[in-house]
Amino acid sequence: MTKATIVHQIKIYGLAVLFLGSAAALYSQDKPLVVSTASIFSDMAEVIGGNLVEVQSIVPIGGDPHIYEPTPANAQLVNKADLVIMNGLTFEGWLNELVENSGTKASVKLITEGINPISSEKYQNSSDPHAWMDAKNGLIYIENIKNALIELDPDHEQEYTFNYELYKQQIEDLDQEIETQINSIPAPQRILITSHDAFRYYGQRYGIKVEAVLGTSTDAEVQTSDMVRLNKVIKSSKVPAVFIETTVNPKLLQQLANDNDIEIGGLLYSDSIGDKESPAPTYLDMLRYNTKTIVEALSRELDLTAEKEEPSSMSNYILYGVLGVLLVGGFLLLYRRLNQV
Repeated sequence: MTKATIVHQIKIYGLAVLFLGSAAALYSQDKPLVVSTASIFSDMAEVIGGNLVEVQSIVPIGGDPHIYEPTPANAQLVNKADLVIMNGLTFEGWLNELVENSGTKASVKLITEGINPISSEKYQNSSDPHAWMDAKNGLIYIENIKNALIELDPDHEQEYTFNYELYKQQIEDLDQEIETQINSIPAPQRILITSHDAFRYYGQRYGIKVEAVLGTSTDAEVQTSDMVRLNKVIKSSKVPAVFIETTVNPKLLQQLANDNDIEIGGLLYSDSIGDKESPAPTYLDMLRYNTKTIVEALSRELDLTAEKEEPSSMSNYILYGVLGVLLVGGFLLLYRRLNQV
């Protein structure tokens, strides 16, 4: 093979690689860019959109959307977006300003439309944003996302609808699975204590009482009354465990567990799914893993040692009382006899 032939073939290979690279780039550019506010919604959009859309999240996996501070890179991302999907219900208080500053022409869709929100117990005209924790609400989320994708890209309506129907069946099955598992916990022990109030929808749907140190937002300040309240709940209900969350500082829950000599039941996912190496890399995995963790911790047999010791202690007090009476009586009798002499 001559030198000229080799050079010619290198040029051909180079052009082929350049062509394939350009084609791939064009293909990538042709995909609509869907930007979500949190990783949970990105996962939903990826399942329904498949390989037809590019999906990115503003708040990274493991981040806390309640206290997130957008960056210039986030503004650039939103500027390039074709669709922005948001939770609303006071979840992303920073989003409106970000969208406005980005100069984006993207359509912004509220994916909680149709959900019956739980009103905040502390703040008027405020709602609990964690509606996705109820799998039935998850069905509303994915339907809204499916409709938004079809509106954005009507040419692929059939594909989006097909993916949605499969996903819908998986969530419906999981909803029944969660209900069955929670019902296996002894009724007096169905009390879920967490870092912040992210499980209200979960508790309402599956029949478990929910208590938390913080309110629905992690930027709230802890009150002494909150700690006193939870200590009372633990002592009166003999809760076997409390739970920390992946996006919230665990210090307060660890203190609560230590003060009451109970265990940390496990790590729960609430405002973010986990990474690929975690047990909760998807929305479905998150709900399934949380439920498994809750059921295992709250189904443990209660330590009744303290209860058994109480009657024994009471018996001791009675015995000591009787002995005291006898002793006093003995002294009085001896005193009388000495006086008679």
